[in-house]
Amino acid sequence: MVKSKEKISIILFLFIGTFLFSQEKKKFFNTQNVLAKIIPNDKIDFWALIQNNYGKNEELKTSGTKKDYTPQFSGFNITPTEDSFYYIVYSKGGNTSYITEISGLRDFIGKVDNAEEAALSAVLDGYIIDEQFVDVAGNYYEDKTNYYLDLGKVTSKECPYEKKHFTLTVNKATAQISQVKENGTYIELYTKKCPNNPRLLKIEKKEEEPKDEPKKKPVKKRR
Repeated sequence: MVKSKEKISIILFLFIGTFLFSQEKKKFFNTQNVLAKIIPNDKIDFWALIQNNYGKNEELKTSGTKKDYTPQFSGFNITPTEDSFYYIVYSKGGNTSYITEISGLRDFIGKVDNAEEAALSAVLDGYIIDEQFVDVAGNYYEDKTNYYLDLGKVTSKECPYEKKHFTLTVNKATAQISQVKENGTYIELYTKKCPNNPRLLKIEKKEEEPKDEPKKKPVKKRR
């Protein structure tokens, strides 16, 4: 009986350990790593991911037999704060094509094969992989059925500038977002020009408060 209890305890411990391990969140870290995990939808002869940083092109990933291509002077960004841009060149059936608009990634990715592609699909729907805040808006975990993505979204460009973070449940089979959970605001920035800046409102309120008039000194009578 004691041995049976010990066996049950060990099995339960292993089950809990496996469950906790499967829930461990993995960080996307940066845009380059996410884009480099793309698996093209079609069979292509060659493709390359290029980053243009201050006019200098750098190949971050190449796959297949390399072909000659023309450097591009425009491209797409995944995060709004990036100074550089990316583009993809690929060769299929002897024809060379370029992806310089982020919308072009949808057909290139096609079927979602991994968490990175699921995140890029969400980016196309307005979400962001926030490299500066990956703990809240740039990570994921998965199980057999779904990817669970923690991503950000710019919810206001007015005063104040605001970002919220969400947990998206993405079905692995259909690549559809089945659930969106809002986790709250993680950035709220006010500028001096913001009419609703709480600091300015506090100062204005203080200035409007009536000041106590100084007490008049009693006039001394002459004897």
